[in-house]
Amino acid sequence: MTAVAMLGAGTMGAPMARRMLAHGLKVRLWNRTPERAQALERYGAEICREPQQASAGSDLLVTMLADAPAVLDAAAAALDALAPDAVWVQTSTVGLEGTARCAELAARHAVRFVDAPVLGTREPAERGELVVLASGPQEVRSRCEPVFEAIGKRTLWLGEAGAGTRCKLVANSWVVGVVGVLAETIALAESLQVDPERLFEALAGGPLDLPYARLKGRMMIDRAFEDPQFRLALARKDAELMLAAADAGGLQAPILSAVASALHRAERAGHGALDIAAIFLATRTS
Repeated sequence: MTAVAMLGAGTMGAPMARRMLAHGLKVRLWNRTPERAQALERYGAEICREPQQASAGSDLLVTMLADAPAVLDAAAAALDALAPDAVWVQTSTVGLEGTARCAELAARHAVRFVDAPVLGTREPAERGELVVLASGPQEVRSRCEPVFEAIGKRTLWLGEAGAGTRCKLVANSWVVGVVGVLAETIALAESLQVDPERLFEALAGGPLDLPYARLKGRMMIDRAFEDPQFRLALARKDAELMLAAADAGGLQAPILSAVASALHRAERAGHGALDIAAIFLATRTS
């Protein structure tokens, strides 16, 4: 039985761990806030108090944490305790610099590193329908498959470590762009006394009819942001990672910059723990 050390039991980490357990993997789980991990004990997870306890003798280390500092801190404590020839599968969104630092940390500990951020939010994670954007050494792919088959409906192997993160930044740029423009569109409709429902009726069945826009649009129309699929604070963090990547590539990104600013405003107003759709609350000037 493959032994997995799972670091992170948040919005994404918890359902990913449940999927692994349902697929017969042995999961030792650590989370910075122990209470969030405790609920997974009834599914068969072994709850650990420290990252190194979770990783002791494990074949795979999987990280799903909020940002690069959290990932690096937890992994640094865990890597030396892994089984010989273990693999670190890094699924968090940490950007170009964060991924490079993770690869360097893995190399210092003689652990092979797979960069594998995932596309999808909480509900796809709960159903095991994430898309895994994997990149790393060819020789360890088969060892990662039990985890990827448990958490995802599709795995794309994209090349050497780092390629997965680059693809994830591109995909997330589309996601935050859609939500940002959608928020302004619905706000404009309401200001013009146009029922936003008419927008979706007009687009129904055509090439502009996006299921994701309908999902987030419904949350905006109903002002129902309290059950986050993708927390606004994390979307703001991801937008900053995308802007850093654009800057490194010598690109201007005025639309992404504007969406990032709106996410900042919403977060400063106290909406960081809500769904990304709460960017809608930043469209009001009063």
